[in-house]
Amino acid sequence: MAKKYLLGIDLGTSSTKSALFTIDGEKIAEAAAEVPIYYPKPGTVEQNDDDFYTTAVYAIKKTIVSSGIDPKEIAAIAFDSQMAGIGMIDENYDPAAKFDSWLDMRCQPYIDLMEKECGDLITQVTGNPPTCDHGSKILYWKNEHPEIYKKVAKFIVPTAYVAGRIAGLKPEDAFIDYTYIHFSGFADNKKMCWSEELCDRFSIDREKLPKIVKPWDIIGEVTEESAAVSGLAPGTIIAAGAGDTAANALGAGIVKPGMLLDVAGTAAILAGCTDRYVADTKHRALLSMRSIIPGLWNPLAYIGGGGIALNWFKDQFYCTNRKNSLPDDDQLYSEMTELSGKIPPGADGLFFSPHLGGRICPSNSSMRGAWVGVSWSHTQAHFFRSILESIAFEYAYYLSILKELIPDLKLVETRVAGGGAKSALWNQIKADILDVPYQRLQRKELGTWGIAMVAGKAAGVIDDLAEHAIATNKILGDAFIPDEQNVRIYHSL
Repeated sequence: MAKKYLLGIDLGTSSTKSALFTIDGEKIAEAAAEVPIYYPKPGTVEQNDDDFYTTAVYAIKKTIVSSGIDPKEIAAIAFDSQMAGIGMIDENYDPAAKFDSWLDMRCQPYIDLMEKECGDLITQVTGNPPTCDHGSKILYWKNEHPEIYKKVAKFIVPTAYVAGRIAGLKPEDAFIDYTYIHFSGFADNKKMCWSEELCDRFSIDREKLPKIVKPWDIIGEVTEESAAVSGLAPGTIIAAGAGDTAANALGAGIVKPGMLLDVAGTAAILAGCTDRYVADTKHRALLSMRSIIPGLWNPLAYIGGGGIALNWFKDQFYCTNRKNSLPDDDQLYSEMTELSGKIPPGADGLFFSPHLGGRICPSNSSMRGAWVGVSWSHTQAHFFRSILESIAFEYAYYLSILKELIPDLKLVETRVAGGGAKSALWNQIKADILDVPYQRLQRKELGTWGIAMVAGKAAGVIDDLAEHAIATNKILGDAFIPDEQNVRIYHSL
């Protein structure tokens, strides 16, 4: 039977999404399931690895059933997932503890320790300054919960946990693909291996670290048991997959130096595309992620919960004005955006810090949310616009560092993804502040398509990922072109 389809599954922070595509990128069916997030106490954010697995098999089965296709026609599957959090498995491939979310800040003392001990070395070798990621989290578990650390067979990311369960892997087969390793704290990013120097410096047992693989490496096949619960055909190829930002970048066609990707989602992420490795040892803000495409890099930085700030304002401030039943979120955001669009650039001197959970890039847990410059004349519309502008101001800081590291890099276009991409006002604000055209795409499911292409590469039905990404992408409408007057206003701010 001909293999006509590819299945991509995005293991997000709050939801799991599955989508089935033809080889040339036409979406046939999709499904989603919510993933619980737990906040047991301030600063602690946990999830369950088993929730990633159960929502994945549910979404996969629902996708296949709604598509009406024979699952034997699926050439391969692959997963992407949230990137900076880390899970732990024991000798049975079962969770050894709760999944330590990228939003969890219990590891802050170990971020400080890594910075103090050898911050420059970590930044240079991993491409990532000490921050809230695998390295500091592993040290937290090693030092604060030694009884759990002792039980850990491997530290793994959600893609490896779910793919491993579906493939029936053993702990010694556990893996991490190279798009995650800048977040590892202990990997040599350029050499694509674990750094003996860093592991020895912090007394990390390298036996607890998974093998590093390429995104399209085949890690196993769907077992009979997994087929029964997921609806997949036994023997279906499973690719290693990639991090969600890397999958989004590929799905958006960010495959040429000078292109930018703005993921306007739960985390507000700005990623570039370069043909050289850079390490931000000076500012400790940019993270040098490997692109899925060999030879390319995606230096990026992000605001933890940047998108959540909009929802927080809606629930805690804007909705308090509503006396009757509330419309859906889309209508509420439209109302807030319409009002904010009448406010001049700069929000009449009102500024917002979007770091409600602490700043991630560079790491500073004490830098929190704040409004500065509040006056009698400021309205709710000013406050909301200041939030929109704050994300773009932070992005401008990231780009200033990238330009400092690669002065000859010419920025040509930003492609925007995520729920925030729907806002024309926000896209224009970002275009004006960054002085780079903003472009929306017709395709909404960038992550699932990006990782489905990786599955296609593993199955041998896609040869050149970069060419395929370009060929299967179409822009939506006209670009948001920077307004010269607004560029000047924002530049002074």
